[in-house]
Order: sequence, then C-alpha cells, then structure tokens
Amino acid sequence: MTSPQPKPFAFYGRVSTEDNQDPESSRGWQLTRATALIQPHGGRIVTEYFDVGQSRSLPWQRRTQANTLLSALRNPRRGFSAVVVGEPHRAFYGNQFGLTVPLFAHYGVELWVPEIGGPIDPDNEAHELVMSVFGGMSKGERNRIKLRVRTAMAAQTLLEGRYLGGRPPYGYTLRDLGPHPNPAKAADGKHLRGLTPDAQTSPIVRRIFDEFLAGYGLFAIAEGLTANHVPCPSAHDRARNRHRSGIAWSKSAIRVILTNPRYTGRQVWNKQRTDEVLLDVDDVALGHTGVMRWNARDKWVVSKEITHPPLIDDETFEQAQALLTRRARAVDRQERQRRARNPYVFRGMIYCAVCQRRMQGQYNHGAAYYRCRFPQEYALANEVEHPRNVYLREDALTDPLDEWLASAFTPDHLDQTITAMCDAQPTDTTPQTAATQATIAACDAKLAQYRAALDAGADPALVTGWITQTQAERTRAETDLQTTQQTEPRRMSHSQIADLVRALGDIVAVLRDADPDDKAEVYRQLGLRLTYQTETQTVRAAVDLSAHRGVMVRVRGGT
Repeated sequence: MTSPQPKPFAFYGRVSTEDNQDPESSRGWQLTRATALIQPHGGRIVTEYFDVGQSRSLPWQRRTQANTLLSALRNPRRGFSAVVVGEPHRAFYGNQFGLTVPLFAHYGVELWVPEIGGPIDPDNEAHELVMSVFGGMSKGERNRIKLRVRTAMAAQTLLEGRYLGGRPPYGYTLRDLGPHPNPAKAADGKHLRGLTPDAQTSPIVRRIFDEFLAGYGLFAIAEGLTANHVPCPSAHDRARNRHRSGIAWSKSAIRVILTNPRYTGRQVWNKQRTDEVLLDVDDVALGHTGVMRWNARDKWVVSKEITHPPLIDDETFEQAQALLTRRARAVDRQERQRRARNPYVFRGMIYCAVCQRRMQGQYNHGAAYYRCRFPQEYALANEVEHPRNVYLREDALTDPLDEWLASAFTPDHLDQTITAMCDAQPTDTTPQTAATQATIAACDAKLAQYRAALDAGADPALVTGWITQTQAERTRAETDLQTTQQTEPRRMSHSQIADLVRALGDIVAVLRDADPDDKAEVYRQLGLRLTYQTETQTVRAAVDLSAHRGVMVRVRGGT
C-alpha cells in the first residue's frame, strides 16, 4: 500500500523597514509557523514568496513577490494547491483580505493561516471576521509605529539636537561622533555622525549672507558666484546630485541657503512630510502612494541648543529673513499692480530662438516689451552665443500678425483655411483609448469562451464566478472609455467650422478693436507660437491649423 503524496504548499511572508526587524530572522520565524501548521496535515512547502522592503499598506498587486504569487494562481501548472502565510497581520492590511481572498477562491487555491488553524473558508463568517480584525490590527500597528518614530525623532532633534540623516547642507560635511547610542545599532558597528564646517564651502555661505544683507539681490549673488567660478552645490557634491547639471548657481539655490536655520548651529527636522494620496481616485483598491511636500515654517522642529559649529549668528539669520519677507511683499504688490495696469497680449507665446526659453514681459516708457535676459556666465557654461538682453516691442508685432491671420480668412482663402482646419483635427485614436478598447474586446472574447464552457457542461458555479469577474472588468473599462472620450477633443464638421468663422465677421476689425485680454485669448485658442530671431530681427509665427503653416514677419522696419 503506497503512502499518500504530501500536499504541495506555497509560502508567503513579508517584512519591511517599518517593522524594525532583521529580514532573515523574520523570514525564518514566519516560515517556522507556517511549517508547523501544515506538517500535521501532510503538507510541505515547495515554493516561497517573501517580500522584503515592501510596506504592508501596499496592495498585493503592487508588492513584487505577492503579485508574482497572484500571477502564479492563474497557471494550472503552478505546482502547488494551497498557500500558507506566516503572519496574517504582515500579509494583510486594512481591507486587503477582502480584496484578495476572492482570487484564491476563483482559482480553487486554499489559503491557510496559523490563527485560523487551517484553511480559510470564504463562506465562514467567523473566518472573515477574524481576518478583518487582523487587517485592522495591522493598520493600527503601522500607525503606532509611525507615531512612535516621528515622536522620537522630534524629541531627539528638539532636546538632543541629534543629526538624523540626510545629505548635509551646503557649507557642512559629516564627521564621526563615535559609536551609536542605540546598543543594538552600536553592536552592528554603526556610528553617530554630526555636522562640521566644510573648509571649501563654509566661506561661501558667509559670503552669500553678507552680500544679501549688503543689498545684493538673489540673481546678482548667483551671477557673481558663477562669474568667480565657485562650484554650485550640485557641482560641489556630484555623488549626491547626479540628476542635476551643476552648470551654474541659481536663485533658488541662494534662497535655500538664506532660509536654512541650520547655519545658526541648530539642528532642524520636519521641513518636509510624506502625504499618502490615492494612486487612482477611480480605483481605491490600488492603495496610496507617498508624495513629498514642504511643511510650513511653524511646523519645523528646531533644537533648543547649538549642536554644531555655526556659520552665522542668530541676528544675521533673522535680518536675512526679515529682508526676504519685505522684498517678497514688495514684489507681490508690484506684480498685482503690473497685472492690473499692464496687460500683455502675447503672454507666454513668444520664445527666444537662441535659447528656446519664453520671453518675459516688461513695460518701458509706457510701451510693452518682451525680454530674454540670459547671463553671460550661463551662456558660456551652456556653450550658447546669447546676447545678454534680447528685446522685442509688442506693437511692432501686433499689426503685421493680425494682418497675416486675417489674410487666411479673406473670401479668396476662406474655403481653403476651413478645409485645413477641418483636416488638422485629430483622427487617430489615442493610446489610452486604444488600450481600453482592446480590454473590452478581450473581455468579450473571454465571455464567449465561458458561455461555450457552460454549454459543454463545465461547473456552473465556477464558470459563473469567472463571468462575474470578467463582466466587472468590462464595466470598468467601459467607464474609463466614456471618461476618456469626454476629455478628448471632438471633431467638428466642415460646415460647423464655417459657421463659427462666418459668425466672427470681419476678422481684421475684430482683432483691431478687441480688448487686449480677449485678443490674447483668441491667440491662445489658435495655439499661436511666436519665435523671435534677434540676429535677423524676424518673428516666426505659427498656429495649429495644419501640419505646417507659418510666416516670417519683419519687426524692425518693413513687413
């Protein structure tokens, strides 16, 4: 008489940094619990799925090993007939059990949990209640861990002034302060580190504060440092800034230094936070994703005592903050006045042909100009021959441009223009729409196969579950398709475009007499883009009427 074959199991476990445990020891503990559960029933583990570093808040579909396990369920030759988890509160978080167990039931794979004492019965209310409790416990445990960690870090910053990691600010470097105060981390050879002034960059920080308080602006300071060949922060520390070009100093880099209280010798924490936002508001089952955001200044945690050598004193820092605040208020006031008094017809539409940047509006002697200011140091660093200032007067461009636009709507050219506008409308289906339509077609094919399986005598209960799941998938795809089609631009017929154009009447008069804001809106609706070539003093004007339509307009002299 032959002995029965052992039942093959797959094992799933998970551990992450938020659990504060060694991955290998945690895996061994969970594997031991799973083995102890299935051995008396003749089970043995034939394959393992263990997620390391994956947060429990991630749904199974977004965890690397868990998603691989779900994919294996679809394979009839998967090699196992049941799955055992080591610890349910590590495997399931919140409502994840209710979203995952139907897949096991659908593919006929048992799910074993030590706390249940065997396989879970999807129709057993007690089993579902127990697993829901574990999901809630898991969510509560994670929240408690986050609260304890944040409270400890705030206390260590406020009371001890401890350096909590991250890149050192420009002007400082790290030094070794001896073994870590945590005995467990010290046993692993970890050391505590602190900030010490960098001999090369700390004088630059003092220079920035001195020049700013002496009346220099952020741009002037940045331009002076670049001209003196002082490496900017990303160029000084390339190992931590490979994603940045490191070409020259910027105003934002100067502002960050001027607003960093660490230069007073105090430690700062909680300048940023991580908010959890829904990955997809239309499918909450996909879970959340972390988004880094800046905290308000009153949320920062600053140490009470000086913890590292200061580069500036408190009085200098406060003077710099007060000056920044006054300048910001003055700029905001001037900006509001300028917007109310000085409208720009071509705002955001004029580009410099040399550097391809948008030109900025500026009023001089009551006339509107567009300027591209490009520091010489930036031009040299980028190997671009760019004049220091490029100016274009607005009224030198308005009339020739309006005449060019109006020429397309004269009786001789009107029909040709309307045809071009009609042909220029998008005809191809977007990739998102095509993918959604493919999903719907695949669901229809599956439904046809399932109905054929029913006619062939397949298990009605099993096939009905498949049909329900596929129909739900098809419904979601149809909803996505409707949403996409509502946001996509609709094609207009030749007659509809002709009616709109004729309703405008005399285009020349409309453009000439229109309010500047209304005229600017007309240009935006046309998709107008103007590129100014300073060497030839010409502007290339293009609108999105067809694949290519443009004109060269002389703005210094004749048209």
